Amino acid sequence: MEFERPRGTRDFLFEEMRQRKAAEDILRNVFENYGFGEVQTPLFEDLKLFTTKSGEEIVDQLYNFKDKGDRDLALRPEITAPIARLYLNELQKTSKPIKLYYYGSCFRYERPQKGRFRQFWQFGCELIGAKTPEGDAEVIAMCNNSLEALGIRTAEININHLGLIRGLFAHFDIDAKTQREIMVVIDKGDKDLLKESLIGKDPIIKDKGELNEVLFKLMDMVGDASIIEDIRKLVEPYEETEESLAEFEELIKTLESFQLFNYKLNLGVARGLDYYTGIVFEVYVQGLGAQKQVCGGGTYNLVKLFGGEDVVSTGFALGFDRLMNAIEELNGKEELEPIVSTYVAAISDSTRHDAFKIAQTLRKADIPTEVDLSRKKFKKLLAYANKIGVKYTVLVGERDLEEGKVTIKDMESGKQELVAIDDVAKYIKSN
Repeated sequence: MEFERPRGTRDFLFEEMRQRKAAEDILRNVFENYGFGEVQTPLFEDLKLFTTKSGEEIVDQLYNFKDKGDRDLALRPEITAPIARLYLNELQKTSKPIKLYYYGSCFRYERPQKGRFRQFWQFGCELIGAKTPEGDAEVIAMCNNSLEALGIRTAEININHLGLIRGLFAHFDIDAKTQREIMVVIDKGDKDLLKESLIGKDPIIKDKGELNEVLFKLMDMVGDASIIEDIRKLVEPYEETEESLAEFEELIKTLESFQLFNYKLNLGVARGLDYYTGIVFEVYVQGLGAQKQVCGGGTYNLVKLFGGEDVVSTGFALGFDRLMNAIEELNGKEELEPIVSTYVAAISDSTRHDAFKIAQTLRKADIPTEVDLSRKKFKKLLAYANKIGVKYTVLVGERDLEEGKVTIKDMESGKQELVAIDDVAKYIKSN
């Protein structure tokens, strides 16, 4: 019988896991430097948690099932909704703002293709209860710092404020269902499709020529902070956009205080989901082609959607798998130090148990150590030590043991030295 891994999944071997763990550690360090604490949610949740957020149509993209108690469950397709559920269950009485981050795998039943898998990983954060431009700015700055810490220097952060579009919808009295349809089209970033959807044979909205014209112009606005005046002139006639424009301007000023400059205003970024209420942003890494988007986020109120209080969150999720691809594409694979620095080898059968004792002593001294478990011959012991890249090989022989010593061989220089057994750890640490 032959077994293969399920379609859309991957196996990670030793070196790749070390690369991923190294990136994971870097991200944890950045997030915790900003005062964010790690949380973890279950791999599966009630199905309603995701259909309430994204609609029943998402079921086709889920791994959902009934358990033995006839409950409808689903493997999580993302972690934002579980975090909102966690807040409702555990954190409502916690003083705000609440800073938390998460890392874990998600599952979507989609057609596997380059850079897209059915099991994938997200590294993200939520800032709950800080509805201010400075809260948004700190989250965006942390996202940028995370990428820089990983060695990604070509990231470009595209920012929009959905309050501008929603203000226009309010002015022209566009119902929620139609708004959702338009936002989905805008999110695709296809201007021809947008025109077809708004003024084609079967338009989404009828008799709204003025709105269509403003939307077309808005979607074309991409640039640095200088375009804010053009945006102002376009939306000035519609008072429902006034507050959002002021927030947008304040965010831009605050980003500079957070020393973030590699951003552009892009009013075509929509994120395509109902619950986003304010700032939205996407991060693109140049040179990665179709896989250039490595992060998406914004401001939203899932807690209210789930029946809780009116508390706003700002967060983002990094596509961890795409990040790893970006690191390799831009910087090449990093040469990692060997897992162990020391190899302990018994030269004869009679010294094997002494070798085990020495190895354990070194491990307790926090020296990564491997010991011969295969009863190799002497020549093969040194060949194996070279293969695994250790700095030192501790050779345990009968004559040396009679004197209470072992031979330590420096594998780079070839130098050998007799060292007292009690001093082996000290010797290795000091060289």
